[in-house]
Amino acid sequence: MAGRDDSQSGRVFFEFAQLGQQMRVAAIDEATGTEVVVIAPLTATPHQMQQLALAKLRRRLGTEPPPRPPVIGKFA
Repeated sequence: MAGRDDSQSGRVFFEFAQLGQQMRVAAIDEATGTEVVVIAPLTATPHQMQQLALAKLRRRLGTEPPPRPPVIGKFA
């Protein structure tokens, strides 16, 4: 299964390939040819898988800041 997302940063192509009980989702930026891959459980919806791959691609391209790390410490 393949798809496209015409987001503000240009066109992004998606490729879905089932690997056992997981789905491999590739997101490819048309302008730069940059590709990222995520592995998602089959229980996720195609939209969730696509959004995860798109977020990773945007981080790779530098259009979205990386998520803040969790705060680790003791709380009473």
